[in-house]
Order: sequence, then structure tokens, then C-alpha cells
Amino acid sequence: MQNIFLAGSSRGVGREIAKLLLEHEPPSVNLKVLLRNPTYAVELEALGAKVMFGDALNPADLEASLEGKEIDVVITTMGGLPSDRGERADCEGNKNLIDAAVKSGVKKFILVSSIGSGNSVVAIAPQVLLTLGAILKEKEKAEQHLVASGLTYTIIRPGGLKSEVATGNAVLTENPTVAGIIHRADVAKLVCNCVTSDRANNKVFSAIDRNMLFKSLEFETFDL
Repeated sequence: MQNIFLAGSSRGVGREIAKLLLEHEPPSVNLKVLLRNPTYAVELEALGAKVMFGDALNPADLEASLEGKEIDVVITTMGGLPSDRGERADCEGNKNLIDAAVKSGVKKFILVSSIGSGNSVVAIAPQVLLTLGAILKEKEKAEQHLVASGLTYTIIRPGGLKSEVATGNAVLTENPTVAGIIHRADVAKLVCNCVTSDRANNKVFSAIDRNMLFKSLEFETFDL
């Protein structure tokens, strides 16, 4: 069984990933999750996850959380509001986790970022960039840190997120000009597929629902 560490599991895409990874009975993976808020621990433990408490902005917490069984894959969906010091989990938290993964010999690191980060900035409307530009820059810094880390990586940039049931129409593409909507449950499925796909190694993808593009565009999808 693979040993997987998940950061950002309290809600959203991260929670959907935890559900998918642990849906088999018995589970086919050993899953550790990082939580800062104990409110969410009961549900995650009920799913079968081992909960580790810590703050991603504290490198020592992350190093301690990755100790024990060798971790095969780290997945992070971390983001959110800045800390009191102005640090964001999008950047500093993810950078700390990347550094801890390097130290502990993690085999693969999957970072869930966002369309609009890096070279996919061309896919975002100018008015959206006025609102989200600073956040996307933070996500881009984390992406760059991961690529430079030497870890085997996969970066997945979802489009606009909705919390509705999976459509099954979500796809990955290496085309950075594509933008659209995608349901969080569909992003989770794509992430889980990348866990076991060597073809996804050292790739950067945009993730969208083929039926919810912002504008009609021909593009190649990536087959895992």
C-alpha cells in the first residue's frame, strides 16, 4: 500500500481527495492528513485517515508530520487567508512542505495550484487578474519552488471551482491558454489518477470540465 500525506484536507478539493483515497474497504492507501484546526479531525479519522496536527507555516511541524513510515506521495491543496504575519499557505506553507518532503525523501509531490498561475496567466481575463493577481503570484512562487526542488512533481491548475457532484467530464491539458469551470470532486479524481501515473511525472496541467469552457477552443487533452 502507498503511504500518502495530504495537506489541505479540511475542506474543498482536499477533502474530496481524502474521500476518494479512502473509499475502498479496506483502504488501498495509508493516508496521513495535516490539520491546523481540530474541528475536522473526527470526520477524517472516521474515513480512515491518520490526523497530524500542525501549522504549515512552521517547518518543524511539517518535518515531524512526515516522520515515521516512508511517504511515497505528498499532495497539497493548501491556500487561504494570510497569517497574522502576512504569510500565505499558498506560498510559504507549500514551500515549507516541499522542503520537508525533500528532507524526508518523498518520492512524488502533487501540488494543486490554479489556472492563472505561471504561464497560464494568459487564460485569465484582465478584470479577474485585478482581483486574484496577488494570490496567483503566490501560487506561482510555490510552483517554481517545487520545480526547482529536485522532487518528482505534478502540478495541477484547476479552473473556477464549484462544490457540486462530479460530472466525469474533467480533463487535463498542457495547453496553458485553456480556462473554464470544474467541480471540486472532478479535480480530486484527476489528482488521484496522477498519484499512480508515471506519465504525469514532472508535468504541469490545467484542469477543466470540457463542457464548461469560458470560450470555445480546440486543445489536446492529456491521457494518463
